[in-house]
Amino acid sequence: MGERKGTNLYYPPDYDPRVGGLNKFHGTHALRERARKLHMGILIIRFEMPYNIWCEGCGNHIGMGVRYNAEKKKIGMYYSTPLYQFRMKCHLCDNHFEIKTDPANLDYVIVSGARRQENRWDPKENEQVVPETKEVSCRLYDDAMYKLEHGIEDKKIAKSRNSSLETAIALNEATWKDDYASNCVLRSAFRTRKKELEKKQGLDQMLLKKNGLNIDLVNEHEDDIKLAKLLTHKRDTKKTKQSHLKRLVSVVRFRDKLKNTPSATSVSGIKKQIGQIPKLPRVSDQEPSTSKPATSTLSTSLVTYDSSDTDS
Repeated sequence: MGERKGTNLYYPPDYDPRVGGLNKFHGTHALRERARKLHMGILIIRFEMPYNIWCEGCGNHIGMGVRYNAEKKKIGMYYSTPLYQFRMKCHLCDNHFEIKTDPANLDYVIVSGARRQENRWDPKENEQVVPETKEVSCRLYDDAMYKLEHGIEDKKIAKSRNSSLETAIALNEATWKDDYASNCVLRSAFRTRKKELEKKQGLDQMLLKKNGLNIDLVNEHEDDIKLAKLLTHKRDTKKTKQSHLKRLVSVVRFRDKLKNTPSATSVSGIKKQIGQIPKLPRVSDQEPSTSKPATSTLSTSLVTYDSSDTDS
């Protein structure tokens, strides 16, 4: 922006071309505020973070690509390459951190105020093509025997990787040689999968509507099916105990009625009435541990039942 200001601004009537450009005429620098510390050897530039860092002032993470107004100054030389250092302020706190160039390793080094988030790895572990180091390059240039041995090793590596490369090329050709057929296969698979999903979604909506629910259903798993099969419904023990009690009460009342009948009743009639008495259920079959004391207390309390009361 600064270099265009001299050609786009107005030239005053008292402008003298012998002085130079408009910047010299007005006594200003072309970079304006960016050059306010130029007398100290510092130039304000727009610096972009080369990697992820952690600010030591506030502890916040600063991602790669975040831009700052940094003070750039020259601090030395690496052979014929100048070394630059950049000082900038964190946008989340008042901490300043400094980063300098490292031309020997083609990298940036944090001097102070921050620490690097380690995301580096050895490219040889991923079987990537790694450029030769400077030591190897110098030795290849100076030592002819080492250069010959290095070339032989490179040929062996290339020959060992030829088979895998040919396999990958053959697989690619077999899969994508007929683009139309491959596209048809993929589209048919997508359609089938789409129909299955739509059918499942419709069944889920019907189930939710039937039960009046408004929740998200998850996919059914095999473990859920096995667990559901193992579940059994328990009978209500309270209801069974109440039914046994009612039967006992009815039996005792029926026996009391038989005792109050006149003695002229025939023996055959009494036998018929006794045969009509309902049999007591075996409570001990259902509750073997606790049923005996319970039945004894029930029988003793029912024997003293007042037969004069009427059934409601």
